Amino acid sequence: MFLNRSISLVGKGEALKSILRAPDRGRWFKLVGAAASVPVLMFAAACGGTSSASSTSGPCKPSDSPVITLAAYSNPYDAYGKLTSTFTSDWKDSHNGQSVIFQMSFAGSTTQATNIVNGFPADVYASSLDPDVGLVQKAGLITHDWQNDQDGSIVASSVVGFMVRPGNPKHIENWNDLTQSGLQILTPDPAQSGGAKWNISAAYGAAMRGQVPGVAPNDPAAAEKLLEGIFKNVTVLDKSANDSFKNFESGNGDVAITYENQALAGIAAGSKDQFIIPPATIQIQTPTVVVDKNAEKHCVEPIANAFVKYLHTPDAQEVFQTIGYERPIDTAAAAKGGNGYPAVKDLFTADDIGGWDKLVSDTVFGPDGAFTQAFKAAKG
Repeated sequence: MFLNRSISLVGKGEALKSILRAPDRGRWFKLVGAAASVPVLMFAAACGGTSSASSTSGPCKPSDSPVITLAAYSNPYDAYGKLTSTFTSDWKDSHNGQSVIFQMSFAGSTTQATNIVNGFPADVYASSLDPDVGLVQKAGLITHDWQNDQDGSIVASSVVGFMVRPGNPKHIENWNDLTQSGLQILTPDPAQSGGAKWNISAAYGAAMRGQVPGVAPNDPAAAEKLLEGIFKNVTVLDKSANDSFKNFESGNGDVAITYENQALAGIAAGSKDQFIIPPATIQIQTPTVVVDKNAEKHCVEPIANAFVKYLHTPDAQEVFQTIGYERPIDTAAAAKGGNGYPAVKDLFTADDIGGWDKLVSDTVFGPDGAFTQAFKAAKG
């Protein structure tokens, strides 16, 4: 049922309930494959041993049960659970019974990028946004031109919106409504979470595009003022989008700025809260890439490449959209909605508001950027 662009879904709830109740996924590993009961550290050691041997004896040969380590942002765990399971089954059938095992970690996107740079042995990185992939690339661990891969390495998309209490008692419909006095807002910490950067960029972009009542279009100062008003009401900055959402669902706050797919998963799991899509919001575009240096070292690069390629297939896209509650990669198709997803009046991309390089270094997150200055003013 849709009310004022709010979404309420039922079904698929039981499978998701256990997931949403799982422990902190920044410290949680899931193993998919033939021997998933073996401790994670044993797999890491075995994989390291294989790569060590290969470094002195020419081209490496993967083990009978090669391990792929996937580091992902905090909330697509259900989709990746299904995708890795399907991939391992298909791979085994087509590769003489070879059993691939996936070792997975979920946390804030920026936290994951930092962990990889600092030595976490991810072979595949499912990031929330391009700049976090760039951190890993700058460290020399991603050596291929990932931005020119299929779909620019984007494997799924979503939109930023507002999770509100049943009946929307605070009448949240647009970004300016988040500045009302006394409102309590939850959003993650942009220092750790890619989702937080999407949330902030969505508000900034909507203001700049003239879609926020009372905010002058194409006026960085006005957009900064909007962000200041919003962040005066932010009561908690959790370390990931998933943690922020769980905090809201536990009863804290009046509104959570969040991913649509995160909200829909919660509603499917039984939440009575509602999801509101503002008239203008940003298309969340999430890239997944092979971490070349690690995959090569672990002797799994061909398998890692095959897995990432699989994520762009129609079958995998269906999983993202039905189990992961994501929208299509194509912006026009994502904006159009359908299949239970409402249309978005003005769905824009990061490129539409200057591109991530400019947003991060200058207009929004730079030293004099709109968010940097707004946060200082809001929090003193």
